[in-house]
Amino acid sequence: MRARTYPGAVCALAALLTGCQSAPGGGTGQDGRPGEQRTATVSPAPARPSGYGAVFLAIDECSSFGRTSFTEVPCASERAAARVVARHDGTARDGPRCPATTDFVLHISEQRPSSDEDGDGAVPQGYACMRNLQPPHPGDPGGGGGPRTIVGDCVHDLGDGRVRETACDGEGKRKPEYKVTKAVDTRSQCPASTALYVRLGGTSPVGCARPV
Repeated sequence: MRARTYPGAVCALAALLTGCQSAPGGGTGQDGRPGEQRTATVSPAPARPSGYGAVFLAIDECSSFGRTSFTEVPCASERAAARVVARHDGTARDGPRCPATTDFVLHISEQRPSSDEDGDGAVPQGYACMRNLQPPHPGDPGGGGGPRTIVGDCVHDLGDGRVRETACDGEGKRKPEYKVTKAVDTRSQCPASTALYVRLGGTSPVGCARPV
């Protein structure tokens, strides 16, 4: 089975990221989406190789990593690096949230070739929630990254009411200052030991954090 490569794919990284391969642990604080994000502008190949579905990087499909492109490969391939755990059309800001332990989000730009007889070359705008096939898993509790802040994660203070996720083991660029111990509906439900409230989003949007 051949890899499905999109030769025009490029990485356009957010200001907080430092390369296509890695990002600082977590992103910008209390919006509940502080983790690693990668953007691929996809130029579809003229014809789809056999063995793949109608959607580029559909759920349970795998991707290799490159500095200028993302390639869909068989999950058994030695080149496979991450698996799609959820896939949605549209933008991550407006669409469903990725699973809690997602390691990073791959944003896929819309491409609709002007000349396309059967529609196989079109790729709608969307995003794939990715999970690394091998550790490390920054999306795990305390891992220091991922697109969501969850119970078990640690953060450090950026000032001006903002925090950024960092690894709880202290191996990140910044030492952890607070750890999210509980997710609740309102601040009043946090325990008395709470020193910081972190916006998590979702059904229990308030994170109760204590000093570490």
